Amino acid sequence: MNNILVPYDFDPQTDLAFDQAIHLARHTKSSITLLYVHEQQDFLSSLFSQEQNEEMLEKISDQMDAVAANMSFRSGVDISVRLEVGRVYSVIVDVAGETGAEFIVMGTRSFESSARDSNRMAGANTSRVIRAAHCPVITIGGRTHYDGCRTILLPLDHHAETGQKVKWAIKLAGIYGAQVRVVGAMSMEQKERVREKIRRQVVSVHDQIKNAGIGCEAEVLEVQAAEKDIVASLLNYAQSKGDIDLIIIMTQQESAIVEFFVDSSAQEFIRRSDIPVMSVVPKESAGKISGE
Repeated sequence: MNNILVPYDFDPQTDLAFDQAIHLARHTKSSITLLYVHEQQDFLSSLFSQEQNEEMLEKISDQMDAVAANMSFRSGVDISVRLEVGRVYSVIVDVAGETGAEFIVMGTRSFESSARDSNRMAGANTSRVIRAAHCPVITIGGRTHYDGCRTILLPLDHHAETGQKVKWAIKLAGIYGAQVRVVGAMSMEQKERVREKIRRQVVSVHDQIKNAGIGCEAEVLEVQAAEKDIVASLLNYAQSKGDIDLIIIMTQQESAIVEFFVDSSAQEFIRRSDIPVMSVVPKESAGKISGE
C-alpha cells in the first residue's frame, strides 16, 4: 500500500495538512504515517529530568494515538503513529524514506500575521525537507481548502524544468478527475526569443497533457520583470479562477541561495500561497543537504 507522511505537532495548520492528506489517501488508497518529532534543545532539556522527559513523551504518544484513532475511524484510512526524537527536518526525511512515502504533506506557518507576512521566509524545516526529500512535498499554507482537487495550476517560465512536474500533474489529475491549467509567465522586458520559447513550451505541455486524456487549458500571462512580481501575478491569477486547488512547482537550485534552502521563486510560492503547493525536487538534487 502507498504511504503518505504527515508531520504533526497539534498546531492548527498541521490539522489542516492532516485533513488534506486524508483526502489524498482516500483517492490514492494510501495509508498515512502521522509523525511527531520531539526536538530537544540543550537548555530546555536541562530543565527537566530524564523521567520528566519520558513522562512528557508518553503523554504526547497517547495524544497522537487518540488523534490517529479518531481520524481513522471517521475516514476509514489506515493511520499509524511515529514519535521520534531528533532534528525535525532530518527525522522527517528519514522516516519518509523508511516508510516509502509517496508524498509528504505538511503545514506551514505562512498565515500567522499579515503584518509580518511580507518579510517571512518559508520555515527552515520546511525548506530543508523540500530540498532533501525524495518524494514531492505538499505544503498547506491557507486556512481553508477544498475537499479534493478540481484544477491543478502548472506555472511555466523559460528556465524551469517541466518533465517531472508535468508527469505529476497528469498523475494527480487522473487520480482526482481534475483538469490542468498551464500558465506561462513572461515579461515585456524579456527578449523575444525567450518569450517565444515560453509560448512554445506552453503549447507543448498543453498538448502532452491533452494527449494523456486529461482536460487542459493554456494561457500566457504578461507580468512585471521581478521574480516576486511573477509569483504574485500567478497567485493572483490562481485566486481569481476560484477552482484551483493545487499548484505544482519545481524547486530548482540557484547559486545565490544557501544549499539547504529552496530557490527564491519556490520560497515565494510556498510563503505566499493560500492554495496547497506541491514542490517537486529535480531528481539529481533530491537528498542533498548542506553539511549532511
